[in-house]
Order: sequence, then C-alpha cells, then structure tokens
Amino acid sequence: MNILITNIKEIVQAETSRNARKQKVCGSEMSKLKTIKDAYILIQDDKISSFGLMKELGKLGKLTAREIDAKGGMVFPSFCDSHTHLVYAGSREIEYVDKIKGLSYEEIAKRGGGILNSAKKLHDATENELIEQALKRLEEIIRYGTGAVEIKSGYGLNTEDELKMLRVIKRLKKLSPLTIKATFLGAHAVPAEYKGRQKNYVDLIINEMIPAVAYEELADYIDVFCDKGFFTVEDTDRILMAGLKYGLRPKIHANELDYSGGVQVGVKYNALSVDHLEYVGKEEINALLNSDTMPTVLPGAAFFLGMPLAPVRKMIEAGLPVAMASDFNPGSSPSGNMQFILSLACIKYRMLPEEAINAVTLNSAYAMGLSDELGSIAVGKKANLFITKPIPSYEFMPYSYGSNKVETVILNGVVQ
Repeated sequence: MNILITNIKEIVQAETSRNARKQKVCGSEMSKLKTIKDAYILIQDDKISSFGLMKELGKLGKLTAREIDAKGGMVFPSFCDSHTHLVYAGSREIEYVDKIKGLSYEEIAKRGGGILNSAKKLHDATENELIEQALKRLEEIIRYGTGAVEIKSGYGLNTEDELKMLRVIKRLKKLSPLTIKATFLGAHAVPAEYKGRQKNYVDLIINEMIPAVAYEELADYIDVFCDKGFFTVEDTDRILMAGLKYGLRPKIHANELDYSGGVQVGVKYNALSVDHLEYVGKEEINALLNSDTMPTVLPGAAFFLGMPLAPVRKMIEAGLPVAMASDFNPGSSPSGNMQFILSLACIKYRMLPEEAINAVTLNSAYAMGLSDELGSIAVGKKANLFITKPIPSYEFMPYSYGSNKVETVILNGVVQ
C-alpha cells in the first residue's frame, strides 16, 4: 500500500541528494542536521519514494495512496538501536537492590550474579518462552520509535544454549517488523565451571561454537566482552581471528570497566563498532581516527550503574563519529527506550540535540551495517519512520525526557 504523509511540520534528518548521501557523520559535522519544514512524504511499497515541500505536492500528479495527516507533527527516521541483549529470561531486580546497597558490578558477578544469573535462567527457559518475552519487548521499543535493533547472544555460555538464543533471534527476524541483526557473543562471561580454565572456554568458543553458529547461519556479527575481569586482549584476538575465518565481522564490548585494550584490538580487526567506552583516552581516540570503526556509547548502562561517563565531547572534538545505543538487558540497562537515550546524550554527555539525533539515527545505523537503507529520510531508503505528536521543535525530543512523543510508527512502509 502507498502512503502519503501530509502537513508535516518538519522532516528531520532529511537527505535530499543521492550523490551527497552519507554513511556516517563525524566530528563537527555531527552538529549539522538537515530538515525540511511544511513538508510531505510519499511511501511506495516499503520505500520512501518522494518528499519535499507541501506547496510542491501537486507536481506529483494524481496519487493512489492512503493519506495520513501529520497535523503538525514532525517526522524522524526510526531509531537504530545497535547494541542490545533483549533476548533473556526474567529480570534481575534483586541485583538492582544489591547495587543500591553498594555492591559493584564485579562483586555481583563474582558471587554468581550478573551474566551468570541470566545464563542459568535462560538455560531453564524454552525457545517459545524466550520468543514470547522478547516479542513484548520488541513491541515496546517500536512504540518508542525504534525501527532497527541488534540483538546479542551471550546468556547461553555453552554451545547448546548459545545456539538456542541465536535460533530465537532468527525466528524474531521473521515475526517482528523490526529490522534485526544478530550477534554471537559466546565470550560474554566465563562460565563457573571454567573458572581458572579461561583458555579452555576460549578454545570451546573457537573450535565448537563459532563453527556451529556459522553452519546454521545464525549470526551477522561476532562480539567479545574485552574488559577487566572478563576476556583479555589475547583471548579477544584469538576469537576475532576465528570469527573472521567464518565471515563474522566484529563488534566489541570495550573499556566499560577499565582501559582494557579492547578499542585497539577492535580497530585492528576492523570492528564495525566498539561499544561502552567509559574509559577512553588519547591512545583509544588515536586508534579510532581514520578507522572504519564506530565508537558507540551506551548511556543507559552508565546511568543505571553510576559509572564514569564516556568522554563524548573529547571524541567529537577530535573528529570522531559517535553512535548511541540502549544496551537493553536485564542487569545493567533494563530499558530499550531510545528517546531516553537521546535525552541522556544531551543531559549527561553535553551533546547538542543535532549531535544526539545523528548519534541515534545515521551513526547507529552505520554501527549495524545498515546506513545504506536506514538512519535518514532519503529516497530509496526503507520507509522506517515515525510521526511525532505536535511538538514545538526537534530540540523538544531530548528536552521532554519523561514522555513518549511518538504518535504513529511506520515500518517497512506499513503503519504499526
């Protein structure tokens, strides 16, 4: 079905030239945001086929399309959430209370909480139970404006359960209108039975898990939690090398807990993104400059855990691009609300609204390998967008941090 959206107050993140279309925006360019006021958008099938000023709508001639009057609302490209763990079995609010009492993330993990807790719950859950829970979370993030999401495994920590998670994600790709990317994260934590034998677990990932994942074509990317108390640079190097042999491009958890070397090893292996980045200095920034790796900050985790904030301003001033994602997971960021991430980007990281919008649309699409088809309003791109309720300006999106400003969601050219 064709859809014509009229009376749009402003189209945000509009790309009018095919020749000047960008994969990502870096440094000072992040503060620039192309918009079109008093506009229309025409969607044909699942693609954006035309957009422009309302006064030019007549040039399209007679149209057969369902008309949606935006009534002064704005249109944004749907958010791209490039880092989540939203397939999980049950919540971990008891650990949340432990954090309030003063226990650190590492202390909770050492006594069997954290990732190991989620792994036990996932082991006991069926694929259908996991799908039922995940579909509810996916529906929730759609309502807040997300149109694409990356989902990691990593709560299995053995071959059978890692494959179970990835099979669930594969089924979700068919069941949900969201654009979904799957990432294999067997190296999320070291299982209790491998305590003191970490190298043996890395061997299991390399020799058994990765070949099995590749055989069933279950993952788009591979990830490693390269950080203090988790996997070393040497572990990461071995795992990424093995993944590349099977065509799995890296996406790395790096420098959440300390200066781990994860950023550098990610760049070495041409990682699509390095994520978290609470601990970033000159060496990390220099490694990222002139690379194809997207620095991705996860404000929800830093907010929830009370961690140091990634030095986003220094990164942008050095000329780097920055993406933002939710890290939706049961332990350190139990929310996939990208509107809140947009607000945190401005409130906590001192990003301009334009920079923050670029970080959750075009740059986060790049961090998923999707900027050719998502992340902006452009002719030929997939029609994943949302219409806001009437709002005074695009700056209002991060400013009004407690409410849902989305009125209508369109994914793949279909009203949800």
